[in-house]
Amino acid sequence: MASFTLTHLRCEYREDPLGIDELRPRLAWRMRTRRRGARQTAYRITVRDDAGRTIWDSGRVESDQSTQIAYAGPPLRSRQRVTWRARVWDERGASVQSRPAGWEMGLLEASDWSAGWIQGGLAGGPRTMVPAPLFRKSFTLDRPVASARLYVSALGLFEARLNGRRVGEDALAPGWTEYARRVRYHVYDVGDLLTEGENTIGALLGDGWYCGHVGFQGRQRYGDRPRLIAQLEVTHADGSRATIATDSSW
Repeated sequence: MASFTLTHLRCEYREDPLGIDELRPRLAWRMRTRRRGARQTAYRITVRDDAGRTIWDSGRVESDQSTQIAYAGPPLRSRQRVTWRARVWDERGASVQSRPAGWEMGLLEASDWSAGWIQGGLAGGPRTMVPAPLFRKSFTLDRPVASARLYVSALGLFEARLNGRRVGEDALAPGWTEYARRVRYHVYDVGDLLTEGENTIGALLGDGWYCGHVGFQGRQRYGDRPRLIAQLEVTHADGSRATIATDSSW
């Protein structure tokens, strides 16, 4: 019987992450044991799609590597959900298989976004601020919800809410970036925040680094007001889908 277990299963350094846009996500685990001198000598990774089909099997690999192991299966699709396991052999030939872990791909193509950028009507100045804009949108779901994802970002900062409850625990999201080159977005599992019938989604924006102060360069280095983009994708129990996206109706 093996005297070790496998823990801390990670994909791109995160546990069961959502919104992965790395086409060859990197996997990692830890070998846990109290036995002195125990070490990994080989591993095998299997990855399955949401239908339970194996889409990649690394086969047994003679290696002590347990981090930065890149997925090498068929190309992954936007929103695709997969599960994976690792099997590890120690120097005595005993092996242990990990629990299932998973990851979900993000929106890999620009065409996956139906949402547009929206902004308030007031703009600050090089030395002045305006009240933080609040956007809201009410919508109706006419059947039970099976799952839902909120894809959201801002030029500036955002705090999103669904039916009065805060989405996620992030502060100062989505963080600073070089806005002329990239804008990062967050993905949240919000199925538990939705209900059949009327719902309301909202987001409060802040200037952040986009139109607020950055170092000694003053305000509005990138733009004159914060902007929001959000796309709520709901999957119903019958398999149908609904999308609520930012537009002029917010």
